[in-house]
Amino acid sequence: MAVIVSRPPMTRTEIDLPRIRRLPLLDGASAETFALLTREAAIAHLEPGGLLAAQGESDDQLYLLLDGAILLEGAWNGREADLALLQPPATLMLASAVLGGPNLVTARALSSSAVLAIPGQAVRQALGRDAGFGRAVAEELAGCFSGLVRTFKNHRLRGAQERLASYLLTQQQRQGGGPTLRLPCRKRRLASLLGMTPENLSRALASLVPYGVEIDGVQITLSEPLALARLAAPDPLIDNHVSSADGTGQAERERRRFVRMQLNPA
Repeated sequence: MAVIVSRPPMTRTEIDLPRIRRLPLLDGASAETFALLTREAAIAHLEPGGLLAAQGESDDQLYLLLDGAILLEGAWNGREADLALLQPPATLMLASAVLGGPNLVTARALSSSAVLAIPGQAVRQALGRDAGFGRAVAEELAGCFSGLVRTFKNHRLRGAQERLASYLLTQQQRQGGGPTLRLPCRKRRLASLLGMTPENLSRALASLVPYGVEIDGVQITLSEPLALARLAAPDPLIDNHVSSADGTGQAERERRRFVRMQLNPA
């Protein structure tokens, strides 16, 4: 784990309001609500390893990831784990902002990142006066809950080999469907995200070689994806291959997965 560093300064001068307006969480808000939410909003620019929010603190901010990648971490009784890797557009600490509670996780930049910070008090005021914004918040929370359930089922129902096979197939689809993909983070971090030790991840990677998985650092080639899929047994109630590359939020990605399930129930 990276050493916690000081938070970066927040600035208002670089806020691109038209771009912010198009974010999935804000595009349905009224003009008055948008003005309320952005009145005291600010942009944080983080270098790799930079701390955005700390577990247990009550900084009362909603964060919207604009660029880069943010890693969510958890800690308990001297143990630490990587929990999720977020790419834009994504919301962070939404539940804490709605409830006015402390941060349940630590958030830090995995790469150079830009994040919009909105005061939690403004979020709660907007929820009480704008049904459109309230619906967007409810849908985003539902999307995040669905993603959490998928992750929980993946970790509890699959072994390390199946979990890794499913992850590689998901990354392949999200990176265009070609035979070669790149891991989005180092293998030690990937092991933590998948609920494994680094040693278990190494063994799982080696066990996938007979299924056409070729490993060259962070570059992976899947030469026999059908064989890998037979091992992984993809399940639409666990796996979601929908990418955020087109700017869709978590709620829309879950919705698209459900639509695909209805069109292709098998």
